[in-house]
Amino acid sequence: MTETKSEADPKRLPLLSSAAMVLENSLDPLKKSYWRWSKQDFFPEPSFQNLLTYKNALSHTFPRLKDRLLSRSTDTNELVTLPKESENPMRKCLTWWDLMWLSFGSVVGSGIFVVTGQEARYHGGPAIVLSYAVSGISALLSVFCYTEFAVEIPVAGGSFSFLRIELGDLVAYLAAGNILLEGVIGAAGLGRSWSSYFASMINTNNPDFLRIRIKSLPEGFDLLDPLAVVVLLVANTIAMTGTKRTSILNWISSILSGTIILFIIVVGFIHAKSSNLVPFFPYGPKGVFRAAAVVYWSYTGFDMVATMAEETEKPSRDIPIGLVGSMSMITVIYCLMAFALTSMVKYTEINPDAAFSVAFAQIGMNWAKYLVSICALKGMTTSLLVGSLGQGRYTTQIARSHMIPPLFALVHPKTGTPINATLLITILSAIVGFFSSLDVLSSVFSFSTLLIFMLMAIALLVRRYHVKDVTPKSHLVKFLMSLFVIICSSSGLTAIWGSNGRGWIGYVVTFVLWFLGTLGMALLEKQRVPQVWGVPLVPWLPSLSIGMNLFLIGSLGHEAFLRFIICSAVMILYYFFVGVHATYDVAHQNQESSSGNATGVI
Repeated sequence: MTETKSEADPKRLPLLSSAAMVLENSLDPLKKSYWRWSKQDFFPEPSFQNLLTYKNALSHTFPRLKDRLLSRSTDTNELVTLPKESENPMRKCLTWWDLMWLSFGSVVGSGIFVVTGQEARYHGGPAIVLSYAVSGISALLSVFCYTEFAVEIPVAGGSFSFLRIELGDLVAYLAAGNILLEGVIGAAGLGRSWSSYFASMINTNNPDFLRIRIKSLPEGFDLLDPLAVVVLLVANTIAMTGTKRTSILNWISSILSGTIILFIIVVGFIHAKSSNLVPFFPYGPKGVFRAAAVVYWSYTGFDMVATMAEETEKPSRDIPIGLVGSMSMITVIYCLMAFALTSMVKYTEINPDAAFSVAFAQIGMNWAKYLVSICALKGMTTSLLVGSLGQGRYTTQIARSHMIPPLFALVHPKTGTPINATLLITILSAIVGFFSSLDVLSSVFSFSTLLIFMLMAIALLVRRYHVKDVTPKSHLVKFLMSLFVIICSSSGLTAIWGSNGRGWIGYVVTFVLWFLGTLGMALLEKQRVPQVWGVPLVPWLPSLSIGMNLFLIGSLGHEAFLRFIICSAVMILYYFFVGVHATYDVAHQNQESSSGNATGVI
């Protein structure tokens, strides 16, 4: 019988200590400096080691593109494998209370104080309240889709990860590009609106008071805004210091702003005049939906909260309460605020840049305009804070997949936040916000947001009705046919509306086709059922979400389509020359690693 020693042999202690130190250094990423900027940190993939390997990669672009188009990520890959790229974990520190107020702080102020005046004056008139109702219903449908995904896959990537799992690499990349575009443009627009409201507090008649006009620059880009840049830098710096600290600051200030919003609504109704609501549809139904497409900006921000799932203590409980509950409340608040504004001031007299604060000055309550402006500034500031949190995490997951350099995936060991990713968004948004006017920013922002929400609804249907290597081929064909009919009928309805079609036959035909496509899908057997929380009435609600988002996209002007096409073309060029090769290398390295591990186990 061998006796077990209770203490280690003193002669072996130096060897054990040395081995432990080597093992610790090899496993502990904290030994690496966070602030590093070598080529290997930006492009570690084999395809980018030198010019020869890059030329070889380019010669295989189309086979690699085919591989990426046909491949799909997995829940395990997004939840377990990719987070290792960050070297340090994000801290689980958020509850449903944090998520609810993060959603409120992100959404309320990100649009209601920004585009309501602009759209009420030029497109919706008093019927802007209906525009907010339409957009609110559409946003709530998207919230359902996000919530189901976030509960099952609580990862920082949000819609990027969800689309990568269900629709593949290229669709996820295009969504990722639009997510980054949305983040940059949204932050830039908020920075400029912050500047407008602050200027209106100093000089009511000139919201451009603090901007610098450069006549040699084209219209829309000729008013330089240094204050917007300062605001963006300050807000993003706070967000980088810690998630929980930012959350506490957000919910305290959001509760205070909720009190002021209640004041705005009550005073607005007290000073309401029925004559201000006539005509109710000055620009007709087309103006209502055009405004609805743009004021959708007011509802964006909840997708930022979905990216906080990786830092949520109990995702299955906290995310549904935080997202669905807060967005239902916000929709009601927006409709009341929009109605109060147009009841208080004639739509032709609404200031498009600082609508609410100037409206109180117009009814003789000069002191109240400062209160409203402070609330608007607070709302936009918290939107910037939460947007910075969400965009930093989106960017982190995109970098984890190597679609952009993995340097931006690193999480700082002390703060537990992705500082590099946040800095990237901060710098880009500051540059855009310095030059671009609000009307240029809002249409591009709405297009990107609506497209991503539509793709999320499609991804949810794919997740419910198709499981790779399990779903029978005949079932898949029927599902794809039904989905094709839903998308085409929704696009047809949008096209008829956009062409000013007055006959009812076209609308009836496209609606019947949409109904039949959705019914055909409803008759198919679901291949996956959510275990914890799921979207109700599938496929009807996701199908309605697809139709509403396509309709709102079609309601945007041709300038938005043109800008979107240009931005997408740039994204695709980057994917062909960089993204496809980086993700191909990473995917096949992981496959080889998995094969090696399996061989070792056998």
